[in-house]
Amino acid sequence: MAGETFESVWDAVCDTPAEAENMKLRAKLMTCIRDHIVRKKLDTRAIQVMLGLTQPRVSYLMTGKIDKFSLDTLVLMASRAGLHVSISATVDAA
Repeated sequence: MAGETFESVWDAVCDTPAEAENMKLRAKLMTCIRDHIVRKKLDTRAIQVMLGLTQPRVSYLMTGKIDKFSLDTLVLMASRAGLHVSISATVDAA
């Protein structure tokens, strides 16, 4: 791996391209949810109610513990927060 460059940290640390793509999507979605919460200036209890999470899960979200949330869970949380999630796919030029 010495001297290799990667487009994303996920490309460097994940075992497969599919896993890296999943992590990129999860990271982006988690960031959007956290940014939304910060903009709304919600406290922990309000976040718990809005997203249907326990206090430890709110802490995991706000501290970026990406390994604690699946992509499905993050989509559900975004929806509960009033965010619209869309996805697009492109073909890599190989």
